[in-house]
Amino acid sequence: MQRKAYVPGVAALLAALLAGCTGGSDDGVTADNSNPGQPGVASEAAQPGKYRTLPEPCRAIGHKTLDTLLPGVREIADELQREKAYAGEPTLAYDTDRKVGCRWKVESADATDHLFVDFERVVSYDNSVSDDSQAEQLFARQVEAADLPEPVVSESASGSESASASDSPSGSPSGTPSPGASSTGPSASPSASASGSASPTGPSSSPSASDGTPTDLQPRLLDDLGDEAFLDDELSSSGSTAKRRTVTVAFRTSNVMVTIEYAEQPATVGVEPDSKELQDRARKLASQLADSLGG
Repeated sequence: MQRKAYVPGVAALLAALLAGCTGGSDDGVTADNSNPGQPGVASEAAQPGKYRTLPEPCRAIGHKTLDTLLPGVREIADELQREKAYAGEPTLAYDTDRKVGCRWKVESADATDHLFVDFERVVSYDNSVSDDSQAEQLFARQVEAADLPEPVVSESASGSESASASDSPSGSPSGTPSPGASSTGPSASPSASASGSASPTGPSSSPSASDGTPTDLQPRLLDDLGDEAFLDDELSSSGSTAKRRTVTVAFRTSNVMVTIEYAEQPATVGVEPDSKELQDRARKLASQLADSLGG
């Protein structure tokens, strides 16, 4: 009879020990925060971003660079007005460690130039998502909103690819060039693109966009700036006023996103701002800012 009384006690003790082993680990981390298949091992918190502060935007660009971007600033005779033009106007900021910006506008005899620079430091409030990953997601949305066109394949490049295919035994079922192989050379029509689906009226067959921007200056992704970057170029006009070109260069380095908007509107109707000149200036400024961030 005593044996029957002892067995339930042992069973209760074993049950208690078993519950203690499965409910936690030696270091006190509970199984609720454990990874599947790894009892007692807590998931590692995502790493914080590289940057904890932002530069002062209106001082981020030197006078020499502003002289190039805003040619009219050197035409301002009054010294106080010229210094005010150099200083720019900061945008409204509620948290200067998270988002800051600055604007400049200078008129000259030939045109009015606008410059806007914006810095945003991304912070993730999700312990499982790093600041860099959060910034990457936000930048992807910015790229999507820019609605960049598909990269254009040049006729010479597509002709070379087609010629290579025709020289290969696998380019034709019989192992010999097909009768139409000669049409894939450099003199081929735009419809003979690498994809084989472009039409003469499609965007990839046109040497320039509808706004007159040459093909190699079209909005595009950039691979030589920060962790990722893109460039947008838009030519607009309103009624009988002169056309205004706006070049946007945006890039991300770690958890900081930088956006540059550089616009010029000529004083004379019918004159278009030079796309290459504005793009070169904006890209040079972007490189300088990336270097100043250490990115």
